[in-house]
Amino acid sequence: MTDDQGYGDLSCMGTTDFLTPHIDELATGGARFTNWYSNSPVCSPSRASLLTGRYPGNAGVRAILAGHRKATGLTPEAPTIATALRDVGYQTAMVGKWHLGLDEKCRPNQNGFDYFYGYLCQRMAQCYYPPFLYNGTVREYTNNPPMDLGDKLDEGADPYDRASYAKFKGETYSPDAIYDKIEKWVDENHKNPFFLMWTTTIPHSALTAPDEWVDRYVQKFGAEEPVYTGKGYFPTRYPKATYAAMISYLDYQIGELVKQLKAKGLYDNTIIMVTSDNGPTHNSYTSTSWFDCAAPFRSDRGYTKRSLHEGGIRVPFIVSWGDRLRPAVCDYIGYFPDVMPTLAAIAGIPQSEWPKCDGESFLPSIMGRYEEQANHPYLYWEFPKYKGGNGWLCVRMGKWKGLVEDVADGCTKMQLYNIEEDKREEHDVAAAHPDIVADMWQAIHASHTPAEHPLFKLDIRYPDSFRVCE
Repeated sequence: MTDDQGYGDLSCMGTTDFLTPHIDELATGGARFTNWYSNSPVCSPSRASLLTGRYPGNAGVRAILAGHRKATGLTPEAPTIATALRDVGYQTAMVGKWHLGLDEKCRPNQNGFDYFYGYLCQRMAQCYYPPFLYNGTVREYTNNPPMDLGDKLDEGADPYDRASYAKFKGETYSPDAIYDKIEKWVDENHKNPFFLMWTTTIPHSALTAPDEWVDRYVQKFGAEEPVYTGKGYFPTRYPKATYAAMISYLDYQIGELVKQLKAKGLYDNTIIMVTSDNGPTHNSYTSTSWFDCAAPFRSDRGYTKRSLHEGGIRVPFIVSWGDRLRPAVCDYIGYFPDVMPTLAAIAGIPQSEWPKCDGESFLPSIMGRYEEQANHPYLYWEFPKYKGGNGWLCVRMGKWKGLVEDVADGCTKMQLYNIEEDKREEHDVAAAHPDIVADMWQAIHASHTPAEHPLFKLDIRYPDSFRVCE
């Protein structure tokens, strides 16, 4: 799972700005899903939905947990994919970013993972040269000096001189430290069934990549202006080249993992899934519009991360299973809660023993048995008031998408789009289809459950004409 990577940020999904040959190879030999969604336009609730198989209106985590040490995180009361697979004999690991609670009861090792290495805290995960990473519950210190996110260039430093940015790098680049643990863990566990969740922080800001990879894209993109002012992240000399370099470097590491699986004779018996936690972000550092990261959906501000527009929640999703799959492009309309029942089915867990979830197994679609695929009557999203928005609701029914903004302000106006024909959500046709709008309000009423924690609350006002269908 990548972090803030857009639907269009892979060459197999359409970009020509940078190359991802190893992910492309997985897509070419497996199943590429074109109607796949995350469950939130931000990190924490999206990851919680994937792990627990619950959509946001039912999930224990419905908003981002950044800076909320006392906020409700993911607790053992909600069984996870890792719990289910561990209970039937799988070794389980998460390596990378957690971002689902700092309290001891909310950590990975209490939620089904035998092994964890990486970041617990979302804020620290924005630094690629951290002073420490967690090995289980223990801090494992690096040789990196302490750094304060938001620090600027030294006074009088030349922003066009690459040497001016040296202070923002240390000796241990976290994606390398994380990949080293992955390689070692796979080596130690390759004789047992295993489940590995690699939650990389790439390509989330602060933009940071090895110089040799950045240089490849400096040559490709040519001269560009540095970003040395702004809020919240370290400056970067080559923002466009660095963003592309981060994704290509991750692609290289995925290629190295595939090479290891093949060397161990495991590749044809290993399911690999590649996705992103939400759509691309807009900040003063990431060139989302320039790259058109959400293409073919809108990539401009207000239509990507933190919104329930397609650019905020439509994400790449690729499934590879060695020589067991026939290459396919799948139009199944799915989202993260579907992952839990699918992996349970693959692992041979009887359906009567699956943890309670809101998803459908999409194993038939993976295997090309489309006539056996059960489809959702609709998909549902809700997103509480957060930066840049006053609460959102969203429903996807077949080709139709309903969207309500400013829910926290009492708004009941639903926008309606034919998302197959109007991918950029430019033509609101709600007035012409009151019956579909009414069906979507019924879906919202059926799907929303009140949240207990104030951080997650979203008080929904229904239209005056709304009547509950018995």
